[in-house]
Amino acid sequence: MSDFYKYHGLGNDYIVIDPSKSSISMTEDNIKLLCHRNFGIGSDGILYGPVKENENIKLQIFNPDGSEAEKSGNGIRIFAQYIWDSKYITKDKFELETKSGTVTVQQLDKNISLTKVDMGIFTFISKEIPTNSTKENSINESITIGDKDFSVNCISIGNPHCVIITRNTTPEIAKRYGPDIETHQLFPNKTNVQFLQILDRNNIRIEIWERGAGYTLASGSSSVASACVAYEKGLVDSEVEVHMPGGSVKINIEDNRAFLTGTVLKIMEGNFAQDLLNQLQSK
Repeated sequence: MSDFYKYHGLGNDYIVIDPSKSSISMTEDNIKLLCHRNFGIGSDGILYGPVKENENIKLQIFNPDGSEAEKSGNGIRIFAQYIWDSKYITKDKFELETKSGTVTVQQLDKNISLTKVDMGIFTFISKEIPTNSTKENSINESITIGDKDFSVNCISIGNPHCVIITRNTTPEIAKRYGPDIETHQLFPNKTNVQFLQILDRNNIRIEIWERGAGYTLASGSSSVASACVAYEKGLVDSEVEVHMPGGSVKINIEDNRAFLTGTVLKIMEGNFAQDLLNQLQSK
């Protein structure tokens, strides 16, 4: 029996901690240590579960800074794969409880770990995202970061996102402006940030600064948010391929719901060395 399991979705890597197999508590200090790429295992976050509530399976998602995330598209697909790998559930479709509500996951091809997630209803309503905007919808908001003005589009798919459309998106733009946009006063709970480039009616490219994690190679919820903003503005069709440095996922938009399809890969599983355990148990 292993203490931890590690997977990635397009380079967006998570550690799975199963409370039935490990007694490590999810304190802020422990989360930071485990996610640290020099002092711990290293990851973009921790997936803690399954926690049984009645007949439902609950998942908690933690960022590397110790905060709890409402939702993660890659995290949900990774955790679903862990559930299937561990044979907690054998049917190819089931529901997961997250901080932001229930999501449905479906295994489309077990040979390549291809999974589809119903990411739920998205909204542009300011108070539901939330933003501090005085407008009903937070579309085409203007903010200034340093000496640069941005037109931003805010959306929630269970967690907050800020999408900025650019002619050419680069990692440097995300790393330079992402931190200040994440913590801008427009966002009372901070926000995930995406710089979006339209390639054609069915393809977009994004660079991501993730709330609580920083620059990431891929993000499922960021892919959904960016595709939904592009669709809302009439720039793409309802089926979109989202390209990121770590790879691509497919987004389908039906009415006000978004569906995410992509693969995951298991990296490793293992046990905590005694030296690390001593640190974890002392925190």
